[in-house]
Amino acid sequence: MSGPVEVFLDETPGETRGAILRNGRFTHLLIQRESDVAQAQLGARSIGRVVEVNPGLRGAFVDLGAGAPAFLPFNRNDRLTQGQRLEVVVSAEPRFGKGAVVRRLGSGEGAPRLIQKAPSVADQLRALAPGEESVVGIAAIDAVTEAEEEALARTHLFPAHGLDLSLERTRALIAIDIDHAPTPGRDPKQGRAAANREGLNQAARLIGLRRWGGLVVVDLVGDGRDAAAQSDAARAAFGHEPQAVFGPVSRFGLLELALPWRHTPLEDVLLDADGRPSLQTRALSLARRLRRHLLSDTASPRIVARCTPEEAAVLAPLAERLGPRAGVLPDAAVAAGRGHIEET
Repeated sequence: MSGPVEVFLDETPGETRGAILRNGRFTHLLIQRESDVAQAQLGARSIGRVVEVNPGLRGAFVDLGAGAPAFLPFNRNDRLTQGQRLEVVVSAEPRFGKGAVVRRLGSGEGAPRLIQKAPSVADQLRALAPGEESVVGIAAIDAVTEAEEEALARTHLFPAHGLDLSLERTRALIAIDIDHAPTPGRDPKQGRAAANREGLNQAARLIGLRRWGGLVVVDLVGDGRDAAAQSDAARAAFGHEPQAVFGPVSRFGLLELALPWRHTPLEDVLLDADGRPSLQTRALSLARRLRRHLLSDTASPRIVARCTPEEAAVLAPLAERLGPRAGVLPDAAVAAGRGHIEET
């Protein structure tokens, strides 16, 4: 994807975030938390110990020294034994309550342990946008917050193209619905083709922003009579993903494709099982807001976050790292997720 690129890096205590904006749209939101299991992050290398070999799954479970055992797929000719030491690298982060997936690099020695950390957020930004300098400070805090809001939205409107795009992830697949309001006076066939091109481009961007993978089913505008053009549009939209596998467009205008899983889905990082921001997410959000206020208001002697006692317990050690002007006020009268910043 060509065009203007902006890169943002926010390093708030407890969590580092990065965001990339291309052509005025966010394409990446990277998050690393200090509480993350380092051995389970994409690209991390570890010495692991085989704790279970499961021929039925054609894989083995490997203790990495921290977190849940990782899954190591193997071929029929591979011979692994319980207790065997291996050097492995994470190829897919945990998701759906399961451990990471790893790839074997060779033999290993010693206790399970991390031997090389995963690339940092700053490293990933440099790889994704070579030569671009990261914007930091207030602008970065605002950018990563905006990227999160867009990523978690259920529907997305693009009035200039007459598009209403809906994305939903289930345990089995990702469902995408492209709705189009025809423009009066425009050729209907050309309008459908343009809507599908833009809808697929935005769907590809949002799937990447949400860090999704797996089976994707797209309900295109119109039926499958323009299957060749629709397939070409899909391949162009997802052309940045070399491992994407495309199926044919059905006569009902449904397109199927498969994308690799690499990262923990964004909602698994940020939300509880009920779909609401987790306690950790709420506390980290307050830390970012507190830091933003400190950066924008350099005159007030004391700036505090007023929040629930549970949020305050998580936030307090983070606020201490923001300096002597930052503070936390536990208040049982404040509802969860309704914390606010105030001057004292």
